[in-house]
Amino acid sequence: MKVLVIGSGGREHALCWKLSQNPGVEAVIAAPGNGGTAEVARNVSVKDDDIQGLMALAKAEGVGLVVVGPEAPLVLGMADACAKEGIPCFGPDAFAAQLEGSKAFAKNIMREAGVPTAAFGVFTDVEAAKAYVKAHGAPLVVKADGLAAGKGVVVAKTVEEALEALDDMMVKKSFGAAGTTVVVEDALQGEEASFLAFCDGEHFALLPSAQDHKAVGEGDTGPNTGGMGAYSPAPVLPQEKYAETAELCIRPILKRLAELGHPFKGVLYAGLMFTPSGPMVLEYNVRFGDPECQPLLMRLDADLLGIMLACARGELDPGMLRLRQETALCVVIAAPGYPGGYPKGMEITGLAEADALPGVKVFQAGTKVDGGKTVSSGGRVLGVTALGATLAEAKKLAYEAVAKVGFEGCFFRRDIGDKGIIRSQAGRS
Repeated sequence: MKVLVIGSGGREHALCWKLSQNPGVEAVIAAPGNGGTAEVARNVSVKDDDIQGLMALAKAEGVGLVVVGPEAPLVLGMADACAKEGIPCFGPDAFAAQLEGSKAFAKNIMREAGVPTAAFGVFTDVEAAKAYVKAHGAPLVVKADGLAAGKGVVVAKTVEEALEALDDMMVKKSFGAAGTTVVVEDALQGEEASFLAFCDGEHFALLPSAQDHKAVGEGDTGPNTGGMGAYSPAPVLPQEKYAETAELCIRPILKRLAELGHPFKGVLYAGLMFTPSGPMVLEYNVRFGDPECQPLLMRLDADLLGIMLACARGELDPGMLRLRQETALCVVIAAPGYPGGYPKGMEITGLAEADALPGVKVFQAGTKVDGGKTVSSGGRVLGVTALGATLAEAKKLAYEAVAKVGFEGCFFRRDIGDKGIIRSQAGRS
């Protein structure tokens, strides 16, 4: 079987890497892919938002499964287009993809499904939004409704910051059409975790918990990024709490979307905040997180192709999911200046040396091959991922590998996993 993987990040390299290990996979095609996917797949230069071009590619190649990495193609209807052609697709239809494509849609579905989430208001009029902010007071979170490349969220510690965010989004149109509608919600306090599940529309199979590190700087300082590292499992959400948590945030959403005639097939990702009063949902994503995908797939000891096909066909058996007991940790190496402007085209060295370490895999994100050399082409360039018996061991090995790779001006956080290590040590004392 040929498999088409859509996207060009570290998540897509991990997906191509894992799928290519299946003896039943004749070929993996990545569109558009990156320098890493080129090692385990065939890259084809079709952009991930070109639905017509992607469908033409899928039909020409006779692919048996389409795997959508990023959210944009799903929101644009990639799964719907596949359904019309009878091609199995791992990912929800455009209606269900609004869980990520529209913050207002997601909050309303949560309310209808009885999912615990922060109190909120939805606004298309800036003055009404400002009145809500002034009446409620800070801290508040202001979110552009549409997709904004992970940057349309402002945590406002003061009323003035919230009002400024509303002006930026709704008046100055800093995020374009994404800010036509905004969601204003209470700011929740606690520790975050990511909880993902394979879904076939009715049944689900739970992946282990994970924790992302969004801020660019150590100690969770500085502006938010696409993610500077991740690890799994996250001690804040231990395995004995998985089933209970799924009843809060996974099953109700699947049930509600099925009632609306759009059963969710693919990966449902709940971003959780563990507050003093219990877990609450911050947001939903409709695909694997990046960089959470990398450690999760390092821990997956099962047939990813079979699981994805079962999800697409509505035939998922939770027993298909098997996991390694080790912990996995991913450290992102970024270009200088990220998440702002950054240079490109810098030669990356040490990839083979880092990959040669037992239990280590370097997933490439913002890379391309140029003249036989691997060079940087994005802001988040590499995701150095390692398996270890404990979180501390996985961290030690990951940073040993990080020391072997590099490019001019690169940087990374040195504290990935520290929160989990501290929590684990506290639990043992």
